This record gives sequence, C-alpha cells and structure tokens, in this order.
Amino acid sequence: MVAVRYYSKSGNTKLLAEAIGKGAGVIPISVDEDSAKITEDIDVLFIGGALYAYGLDKIMNDYLSGIDGNKVKKAVVFSTSWISKHSIDLIKKALKEKGIEVADETCYVRNKPNDKQLAEAEAFAKKFI
Repeated sequence: MVAVRYYSKSGNTKLLAEAIGKGAGVIPISVDEDSAKITEDIDVLFIGGALYAYGLDKIMNDYLSGIDGNKVKKAVVFSTSWISKHSIDLIKKALKEKGIEVADETCYVRNKPNDKQLAEAEAFAKKFI
C-alpha cells in the first residue's frame, strides 16, 4: 500500500503532493485531516512539508510524532520552500527516530512548482512504486 501525506499553508506543497499522488496512483491527504492517520501497513509513505519560521509547523510535527513506525516500511520525503531544504532534514530525522527507513532521494521545489517540476514529481513518485 502507498500513501501520500503533506502539510501546506501556501498551497505549493499541496501542488507537489498532488503530482506525487498522481504518479503513485493515490489521493494525497493533508496531515490536518482526520483521514490522514495511518491505520494500515504502508509500503511507501510519501510525506512532505515546508519550513515555517525555520522549523516545521506544529501540525506537521504532531503528525510525525504520532506515526506508528511499525506501520511504515519506507518513507520518501518531499518539500517546497523559498528559504532552504532544511524541512527535508527535519522530516527525515523525525521518521528515522521512529525506526522508519527513509529514502536518500528526495523531491524539492523552490517556491511554487511549475508544470515541468510537477511532471518531474510525478515521475519521481513512480520510481518508488
């Protein structure tokens, strides 16, 4: 089973999540929705967020801390931001602390993804399916 989870305030990460979801053949779910909770075993979890004031948003941090590491076999991280890619490091660290294997390869777009970047994100997701 594959899942896509994300948190987006500006909509940029949501756009990237939708492209990844298209490539993975699943509908992405925002981590602030009740249906985002992982209740089944997941082979590949695509998870993304961005930096807000140099850290992850509290909603994303809460979601990451609530993940059952025994339910996720592998995670793939994605992000958008205009500052830096630091959110990727923070998400990876939180997942690894749960004992989840995290792919080295990530998907990052600075600012709002354009059509070419969205197509690349869709292709990126297919590599892990």
